[in-house]
Amino acid sequence: MPKQFAFWLIALVVTLFFFWYLQSILLPFIAGMVAAYFLDPLADRLVRLGLPRILATTVIILGVILAIVVALLVVLPPLANQIGKLVSDIPDLSRQLMQMGNDLAPAWLKEFLANNGSDLQSTLTDYAGKAALWLVGFVKTLWSGSQTLLNLFSLCIITPVVAFYLLNDWDRLVAKVDTWLPRDNLSNLRAIARDVDTALAGYIRGQGTVCLVLAVFYAVGFMLVGLKSGLAIGVMTGLLTFIPFFGAAIGGATAIIVGLLQFWPTEISVLGVVAVLGIGTFVESYYLSPKLVGESIGLHPVWMMLALLAFSYVFGILGLLLAVPLAATTGVLVRHGLARYLASDIYLGGPKKNARRT
Repeated sequence: MPKQFAFWLIALVVTLFFFWYLQSILLPFIAGMVAAYFLDPLADRLVRLGLPRILATTVIILGVILAIVVALLVVLPPLANQIGKLVSDIPDLSRQLMQMGNDLAPAWLKEFLANNGSDLQSTLTDYAGKAALWLVGFVKTLWSGSQTLLNLFSLCIITPVVAFYLLNDWDRLVAKVDTWLPRDNLSNLRAIARDVDTALAGYIRGQGTVCLVLAVFYAVGFMLVGLKSGLAIGVMTGLLTFIPFFGAAIGGATAIIVGLLQFWPTEISVLGVVAVLGIGTFVESYYLSPKLVGESIGLHPVWMMLALLAFSYVFGILGLLLAVPLAATTGVLVRHGLARYLASDIYLGGPKKNARRT
């Protein structure tokens, strides 16, 4: 047992060092692996319908590429324009928001700040500046170390090729890895692998599908209510749902702020933005997440947010792809280890005490 523990500990350290040292070139490969894992159930279904695995893989990859190309041709131009306009409007939006806050603030608050040598306008400006600096720093952290890879070649050429080969050989790879497992702990390791697969499927397949559905829903909803940059804000709000609480809060706050500045004092239009967010949150909480994700991840949202921030800080954008899957895997390992501990003589007090209790 000590030798096995030392072996797996060394393997873990080497793996983490490998990801850290080669993080600048791994993004398209990790993205291809995630895509293959996401699409594997569809390939299995086509195989059960009678298609050879290679043909099923070809049909799926070509279909995904076609869908992406169509989306890029139809959605990308207006999406890019709206994102650029939204970014360029941030200074004006900030000034409008501070002015609105100053106009709507109660007199006692203005008097309190004035008596303490300050005023609401300068206070809001100070907090807005600090928030902007934090946001810029966070984005730079994500961008650093991955900038050279965020190019058309790596994401549009390497990733589909990696996804094709992994999807075609997925079952053979799983069977091959199974032959490498230690024979004396085979049943336990297979049970852990099944739980890890359940956790990863809940996040990569389940939460990924939820994000895509919500991105389409919010984009259509915001455009219907007439929100400026509604397509960009809707897509951002939906995709950010993969960050528990924090992501949805960022997207929802952005939509409400832009809606207030655009429609105020026409409350009915502002309520339309809030209604779209409310419907999306309700559907996600009571239908999409329970049906597609469930409790399979098994991690507290606080720990998931910590994993996202920690891995994105160390590995940049690559860390966002690895954070929750690795955190979910760690959670499964901890639960199995805890179960073994609670059934061991270390917890029960040794064989003699355990025999006396029975």
